[in-house]
Amino acid sequence: MNLIFTPNHVQLLNSCYPPAYSLLTAGPDYSPNSQELSRLTYYASNHPGKLTKLGSELEKRLRVECKKARSGNIRTRASLLITLAIFRALATECRRDIALLSPSLVASVDATLSSVTSDIEVVARAASVFTAWTTYTNGQLIGADSDFTRDYLSALNGFATLSCSQAKDHEIQNRTRLVGFAALTGALSSEALYNDSLQFRSQVSIIMRPILVTMFQTGLKVLDDQAEGVKKAPLSPYLSEFRTRPIIERRAASIHLHVDGDKGPSISDVSSACLRAFVTLLEHANGSQLGYIMRSSFDNLDNMKGWTNQQHCCWFAQKTADWSQYQYRYAVPTWLVERLLQGQDEPVTSSMHIALTSMVTTVFNSPTPLINLSTSDILSNLMTMVIRRTTLDSEDPLLPALVQCISSLGTHVYYSDQIQDLAVELINRLTLIEVQGVAGRGGASYGQVRTEVIRELLAGLSGLVHSADIRESSGNAESRKRPESVSAKTSSPSIDATNKDAGVDERASRRTRVSPDIWHDTLSLLCDKEYAVRADYAQTLVFYLANEMPKHPDLSDADGSYRPQTVHKHVLLYSGDIGAKFLNALHAYVYILATTASLGLTSSPSTSYSASVNGHDHAARSAEPHIDQDPTAESPTQDTSFSAQAPRSRKISLAFRLLESAPSQVTSAGSACLSDYTHILDILTTVHAQLPVRGLLTGLPMLLALDGATRKDDVGDPATVRRINATKAVLAKLWLLLGSQWDCKQLVDMAEKALTKVPSLSKLPTNPPWDIGTYCSASQPVQFSSEDISSDELAWSGVDAEAALSHLVANRNVQEATGLDSQSLLRRFSIKWTAEGALKESYKKSTPYDSTIRGDGISPLLKISPGFMHIENMSLQSLARSTRGVGVTELREALEGRSSMSNPALALGGRPSSISTLDHGSSVGDSRLTKTRSRTKKRTITSSTGEVRDVLNRLGIGKQNGSLLKASFPTLQKDPARAGGKG
Repeated sequence: MNLIFTPNHVQLLNSCYPPAYSLLTAGPDYSPNSQELSRLTYYASNHPGKLTKLGSELEKRLRVECKKARSGNIRTRASLLITLAIFRALATECRRDIALLSPSLVASVDATLSSVTSDIEVVARAASVFTAWTTYTNGQLIGADSDFTRDYLSALNGFATLSCSQAKDHEIQNRTRLVGFAALTGALSSEALYNDSLQFRSQVSIIMRPILVTMFQTGLKVLDDQAEGVKKAPLSPYLSEFRTRPIIERRAASIHLHVDGDKGPSISDVSSACLRAFVTLLEHANGSQLGYIMRSSFDNLDNMKGWTNQQHCCWFAQKTADWSQYQYRYAVPTWLVERLLQGQDEPVTSSMHIALTSMVTTVFNSPTPLINLSTSDILSNLMTMVIRRTTLDSEDPLLPALVQCISSLGTHVYYSDQIQDLAVELINRLTLIEVQGVAGRGGASYGQVRTEVIRELLAGLSGLVHSADIRESSGNAESRKRPESVSAKTSSPSIDATNKDAGVDERASRRTRVSPDIWHDTLSLLCDKEYAVRADYAQTLVFYLANEMPKHPDLSDADGSYRPQTVHKHVLLYSGDIGAKFLNALHAYVYILATTASLGLTSSPSTSYSASVNGHDHAARSAEPHIDQDPTAESPTQDTSFSAQAPRSRKISLAFRLLESAPSQVTSAGSACLSDYTHILDILTTVHAQLPVRGLLTGLPMLLALDGATRKDDVGDPATVRRINATKAVLAKLWLLLGSQWDCKQLVDMAEKALTKVPSLSKLPTNPPWDIGTYCSASQPVQFSSEDISSDELAWSGVDAEAALSHLVANRNVQEATGLDSQSLLRRFSIKWTAEGALKESYKKSTPYDSTIRGDGISPLLKISPGFMHIENMSLQSLARSTRGVGVTELREALEGRSSMSNPALALGGRPSSISTLDHGSSVGDSRLTKTRSRTKKRTITSSTGEVRDVLNRLGIGKQNGSLLKASFPTLQKDPARAGGKG
């Protein structure tokens, strides 16, 4: 060879190779001559412009060597290994100028993988070169140079193919996969992956394939063990900090083959390398990149048909959320739901649908925090999916899994009103579907689709609330007594002040409970025309009353023993708060269910909503309360306020229409089946068990009215007799509960004696067990028997309501709890109760100050103000309470005289002009502001003294009433023994 015309870089390169005759003996290392290699790297590092020429020369040699090595030339194979070693040395020593060497290096690696894929030693040497390049490159050539990008993606795809090798020899297969994952891990730890967002998607689609293949071919137990090891031992500090370390400090990982003769690598070793690569990918991905990872995972699962392996899919989803960066984890369930929605119109449920729903549920049920998750959007999408799938097929096997998805959404609570906000969305959708229904498709009927959608949303609603308290329930399961009729699976302790002593999670206990005024709109489902809806809602309502409805923390101790001496009687006796309104509506719907001849709140298709609100439906409008009318307004606009709350107003109108078909006496024309009476008993039992005083005050009049409707006038009709006996059986069990609850032995004896003689055909059936938040097939109702009437059925009269009432009002515990004596209680309970009146009371609009100074949310400031303020406080006293809407306007009219509205105001004894709350509209009445008038002149009083005193008394301003709170709750200022003496 003529060395005179040979370039210097070629001479240096040639000297790195051993002589041709010693190539075969260069093994097993097959490394270049060390001294000559040092000269070459020193030359290259000091002459960066020569790197391109060196790379081209090495690439040309490598392509020739690959071609000969593939044909079996052993000497050329040795030369190929030395060439790859020279490439790695140049990449390592010339790291600052590696961009000049990158095109030839990557093209050479790609050529090697394409030619000698079966030679694992050559492949390992190529992988070592590749990892050296990925360690030091800045990735700027990817996407900018099309040829280089093509070669890089091709090489990456070659290593991905090695990572999922299917060699028959398991040892060779595992070795090959380890080499492939080592190279992929290098790419995952490189700037080459993150420099270009478009190319990131292309690279991830290649890398995720071997990760998923290995993951799905490994047992779950092995995966769990390896995941634990990956969590405890990170891959490498150099790889985990590759972005922050300068290039000069980076260290490229060396890839070494397994030593022959030792025990070969196992599938556990391969899975460990797979998981480490996956962790490396996730721990550096941001939100958009995590979306690309999820999308690529879906595509690869489609290609490899991995959806059929549901358990591995769930494991993958959970670990993806666990190992992603904290602030981007929300992208995992978001993309899962998004992919689920893409297939919502597919006529047949596939394994993909089932796997995706299970993956969503698994992610939500895991303890991994998912901050920034849009729970409202997720819920809306899931509800849409439920409705779409139901309209296609009301028996779709995917529906139970979708309901579980909705239920699991309540596991992660990140702000106090989250569960309440989600419940509002569910209840709004329930209300809309209850009244308007759902148009069926795919052969499903209108009624069947409507029924199943309501049942699914009810299951999701109860599951959503229950999942928010599931940790609390496990730690406080025995802290509160439950009624016998409530299934054990539906029982979980309510959250109140006792939770602090029970060790309940503070984050769960601080969430806002779903308010009764929100749940109020669902009560009409008790009277739905479909028994399946009625049954499911009754169980959901029992769950709400027992576990979710806000209760007074001072009603009972943790063991369930009541402390009536500490009850805030002014809260319990007031009938205008949201809790009392809710109970009034509940008892009204229960009465309708027990007596009405027709059920269902859906209007006929021929009757439009506009007709009913514009006055054509005279019967409904005449009975309907003006729920939005301001009693102090001068010119109320009923139609405008009615249309402002169209959904609720329509339900009110239809509810009053049901009252028209409710007879005064229980007859055979009733629509409720025998199972409905069991649900009635469960609901009322839970009311009295969870809300003892409020349940007594609002529910006992309804029980007396229901007892009055059970007279056996038509003794010849078996259906009527059995319906009456079923009602009396419900009442007898409720009397027994009240007697036991209030420690009234006489009432207990009466109820027990009556229950021992209940006719067998009138005994109430037992409800099947119910799993909270689970959607299953509808339960079948138990109908009344059609057999002939027996003498026992005709003779049984149940419990004497008058005697039971007399025992109850004479009970000392009842008197202490309510603050009323026996005569006052008797007068209160003797007032005629009607379902129409209870409904009107429940929908009556509260005055503006009710929400702040009345009911359960009484303002602490107003509670303590009378104790600290002994002076005449006009600002406080101007908030007078009156259900008739008495305010400053009425006071001014009384002072000025009603006959002449133009008369000037009363002069204040020649005192200088001043400003007070009397110069402004009351929050109770007229909200208009009145200009302050000068009071320097004396005015003439034109109204009578009695009229002024009457208005002052109604406003609570006077010597006989004292402060505002005393005027509002006079019973608290009197001796309990004399509380009822004056009515």
